[in-house]
Amino acid sequence: MSTQPVSIAYLGPKGTYCNEAACAFAKRMGLEDATFVECVSFDDVFDYVNRGKCTYGVVGKENSIEGPVTATLDNFAFNTSANILAEHVVDIHHCLVLHPDACIDDVTTVASHTQGLAQCRKFIAAKLPGRTTISTSSTAESARLAVSDKCVAGIANAYAAELYGAKVVERGIEDHCGNQTSFALIGQPGSAPQLTGSRYKTTLALFLQRDKAGALHMILSEFAYAGINLSMIQSRPTKQVLGDYMFFIEFEGSVNDLSVQTALNCLRLKLREVKVIGSYPMD
Repeated sequence: MSTQPVSIAYLGPKGTYCNEAACAFAKRMGLEDATFVECVSFDDVFDYVNRGKCTYGVVGKENSIEGPVTATLDNFAFNTSANILAEHVVDIHHCLVLHPDACIDDVTTVASHTQGLAQCRKFIAAKLPGRTTISTSSTAESARLAVSDKCVAGIANAYAAELYGAKVVERGIEDHCGNQTSFALIGQPGSAPQLTGSRYKTTLALFLQRDKAGALHMILSEFAYAGINLSMIQSRPTKQVLGDYMFFIEFEGSVNDLSVQTALNCLRLKLREVKVIGSYPMD
């Protein structure tokens, strides 16, 4: 019996941290022969999964320095029925990369993904003051751009530099030690791979009936009563009326836990919608 080929969409080009996470997910699922599909944005990754063009997708979820990736949160809230199936955390180690024949004095422009630029602010100010900064679609794209122009420095990982033939000038240029990004494996309900873990995490999107005093306190109280410790809470505009917000909640635990079921059932009586984005194994 033939089986449907497995494909995994990720933020390209090859050599991004997202590509690294996609390879890690494929290995965990025993899918080393999966096809990897490059996308130009996280929106496109969601689109490929939504339309069934790819079996799975990999998107950035949260960075330890810059916080949640809002484009990912908004897609989960408003644009997709895809769920989080698993999480993988990648250690972020940025490098300053140049054209093989260039030196730092040649650089007039520093290019990288917005997250890469934000995570290396101090380095740029100290070592490349006054240079123009431009955003690229990914950190790997900045390495590719640097190879094409001696005046451009990229901020990317060492793998991307090697892949595209850029020269690594300095390593570990991120402003903070312990810089990590969590990536989510996404797929349509029912497509969950055979992944298990000793610990689970659950992500929710919560929509209020109406904005009123004490609404957030009411939500938090249900988790407190159930003894659930929240690891993330993030508000996002509903994009309908100015000042109207919904909330993302994340905690360690599974929807199969009795305490979690109790909290969710109580919230469903009080909120317009409780959307379970995923209940999935952690690394």
